[in-house]
Amino acid sequence: MNEVLEQFKKIGIIPVVVLDDAKDAKPLGQALMEGGLPCAEVTFRTEAAEESIRIMSQEFPDMLVGAGTVLTTEQVDRAVAAGAKFIVSPGINPKVVEYCVKKNIPITPGTCNPSNVETALEFGLDVVKFFPAEPAGGLNYIKAIAAPYTGVSFMPTGGINSENVKEYLKYDRIIACGGSWMVKGDLIKSGNFEKIKELTAEAATIVKEIRG
Repeated sequence: MNEVLEQFKKIGIIPVVVLDDAKDAKPLGQALMEGGLPCAEVTFRTEAAEESIRIMSQEFPDMLVGAGTVLTTEQVDRAVAAGAKFIVSPGINPKVVEYCVKKNIPITPGTCNPSNVETALEFGLDVVKFFPAEPAGGLNYIKAIAAPYTGVSFMPTGGINSENVKEYLKYDRIIACGGSWMVKGDLIKSGNFEKIKELTAEAATIVKEIRG
């Protein structure tokens, strides 16, 4: 397991962040760091994503900053140039996965069925995102598809919250969970970074309670 995946496992809950304005990147990064989840998956859905990754990476060198919702190899290049240490995609695009694997860029592609998992295995990956987790069947579905693939671990994202994350984290085949409940858009837009820090600390406590 590479270094980034080891960090995923240690952190346990990966904040999935949507930033519309790069000015929010620094205070958000500080809230996540102080709250105890030194990580951010900054989704490439907005114009501010690239600059936000750059700011977080520069301001918080000990923070694990990556890019999510990456759909093209061009986005991979932009994200990595900005300082992203990992790539996450909603689905499994063979072109993007192959590009990352060849360049030794950690990538966690999205899967939601056994065929997706086998595609990931073809590229030598043993950790995949499971998306959208709750709508696609939740923990029971993950357990069902994990059974034949004994060497694969999952990072469920989508519909994960402070209530159901505990059960997910208890399952030993889940490396970490992606979640956005501690970094909700309205909290970021209103500048309520103290509340984000508080929710982040609560999430970090859940990880500690379950995983020690």
